[in-house]
Amino acid sequence: MSLPNVKQLFVGKVKQIGDPGAKNAMDRVWESGMFKKGTNEKIWLSKTGLVGDEVADKKNHGGPEKAIFTYSAMHYDFWKNKQHIEAIDFGGFGENLVVENMDENSVCIGDSYQFGEAIIQVSQPRRPCWKPARRFRTMDLALQIQNSGRTGWYFRVLEEGFVQGGEELILLQRAFPEWTIAKCNEVMYEKKDDLNLAVELAACEALAENWKQTLHKRLKGKESTSGNRVFGPNKV
Repeated sequence: MSLPNVKQLFVGKVKQIGDPGAKNAMDRVWESGMFKKGTNEKIWLSKTGLVGDEVADKKNHGGPEKAIFTYSAMHYDFWKNKQHIEAIDFGGFGENLVVENMDENSVCIGDSYQFGEAIIQVSQPRRPCWKPARRFRTMDLALQIQNSGRTGWYFRVLEEGFVQGGEELILLQRAFPEWTIAKCNEVMYEKKDDLNLAVELAACEALAENWKQTLHKRLKGKESTSGNRVFGPNKV
């Protein structure tokens, strides 16, 4: 059986693109750190991410709970061939790690892995936003990502160290096997009316705090709508 591994590592600076005078919202100026490039170099992984990597929206991206965004290599054929987004390739969603032999059905909240010198832990699924849609000019792409379950996930960093593409991810601990990334996505998007599931997931101590907050708002009947996240300024 093949072990999970990092096929390629990606880092990038914040970039601003677009036309200030554009009439079409999809052509207007926007800023993102998702235009990352693959690297074969060893890079220091700190508690807040890879040295040399940047995020534009620090309110919703980055930070200790979302230090590394990770995406499964097996999903790209789906986006390229079945969804006809031909321009997409590894790194296309702004991920830091493209991984093999692991996906949303095999990765669980709280899973801890040895990655080079560092130790990383799964913290939450990614909640897709409007920026990939702008990049690939597909208005409902965030919803497609969300509904397909191919969201990817984030790691927090438990121990800092140098890391490199091509290294194996060695599972050290699996404390919450019941909470796969796929199951978390199901609770968040498909079973919103099942408040018992929301209570159970919110009680998972390894789940990122922002996910817990969203679930607690749901339990209080105060959950916000997703329109601003999935469409943002693309739809005016």
